[in-house]
Amino acid sequence: MEQPGNLEPRPATGPGWRGRLARPRAAAALAGGVTIVALAAFALVGGILGSPGPSGASASPAASPSPVALASPSPAPSPTSATPTPSPTAPAPSLVPDPLTGLLVTPAQAQLPVIAVMIDDHSAARPQAGFNAAAVVWQAPAEGGIPRYMMLFHATVPAAVGPVRSAREYFVEWAAEWRAMYTHAGGSPQALQTLRNRGSGVWIWNADEFAWGSYFHRVDFNVAPHNLYTDGLNLEALARKLGVAAPAAKPHWAFRADAPVEARPIGGSLSVSYPTETITYRYDWRTNTYRRYIQGSKVAQVDAGNGLIVAPKNVVILRMAFGPLNDGHPAKHRLEANNVGHGTAWISTNGRTIKGTWKKASVLAPTLLYGPDGKQVTLTAGQTFVEVMKLDDVISIHAGRVVAEPPIDPTGLTPQ
Repeated sequence: MEQPGNLEPRPATGPGWRGRLARPRAAAALAGGVTIVALAAFALVGGILGSPGPSGASASPAASPSPVALASPSPAPSPTSATPTPSPTAPAPSLVPDPLTGLLVTPAQAQLPVIAVMIDDHSAARPQAGFNAAAVVWQAPAEGGIPRYMMLFHATVPAAVGPVRSAREYFVEWAAEWRAMYTHAGGSPQALQTLRNRGSGVWIWNADEFAWGSYFHRVDFNVAPHNLYTDGLNLEALARKLGVAAPAAKPHWAFRADAPVEARPIGGSLSVSYPTETITYRYDWRTNTYRRYIQGSKVAQVDAGNGLIVAPKNVVILRMAFGPLNDGHPAKHRLEANNVGHGTAWISTNGRTIKGTWKKASVLAPTLLYGPDGKQVTLTAGQTFVEVMKLDDVISIHAGRVVAEPPIDPTGLTPQ
């Protein structure tokens, strides 16, 4: 059976994390692995204070930073004072593409371990926190018609992430593509058996809240089981505790820069319907992102951790066969997925959607994306959302309008 809740829940903590910002990760290489070094200051998603998240979208202007007191100017040196020799400045480190996003990061960040976190998607769990710090977000059916998320963090970690929920086997296998630290709270018997057998670095690193509860906390603005949270500092500390090693920093997907403004279509949308909810992505040519909407809302989804709109650079839809998981608990309506093999995929980037194929050669092999020409697809550098759908789930795709001349932004702002 699925592991029960804590017998003695830890006291709830107030929502003090709300409004805090995600921050980039830093690392220093040591013999035998990688040690994660916590930064002293927070930065917005993407690693630049005041910039948008990995999607490049924002909901509302960020609050102005507090003024910084300037030091009093030093007195001018007297004519007899010796002119100090300027200290040599260290050259800026060369940057490399992040293997999960294609965005430029330091070589140390590119070699960091991947951290996967299972996230609740029950209506009572919304709005969730952590989306905008994730490099990749997977969403797939879980049980009772309710899907579940898995966020993959790499160069950036969130100020808050949650609510954290339980493990499922196919999510474990997607996390295993990166040999990630897999963060969850209990799970299905099938997933827990895999985690016991292969959770010490064989497939993934098992970060179960029931074993490592001090790295999690309960918030007071929601009720159990939708109130379990953690954050980047605790995730990094737990990774150190478990001795998580980084995988080879080899990208699974190909990336390139944004298409020029004049090549972007106007409008366009994608919708996917799970039994309990419909998600719509609306393309915004100004930011070259796909703004995310839940259940027909006219207001885009917002990350509760930083108050910014959720808007990835890429949206990938995978058709996959699901069936009931015969684990002796039919009332749970748990599922298993046929996620090894191949199937239909729709890949949306730069405002255009193509129909292609996904392929996964084995449990540990990456899920690869191919276009109709049989060649591997190139995504736009930035965040990717992966929507995994049953074979009979409803998918709706509407192409944008291609114009001969570059569109005019009525706000007068130059698209970034």
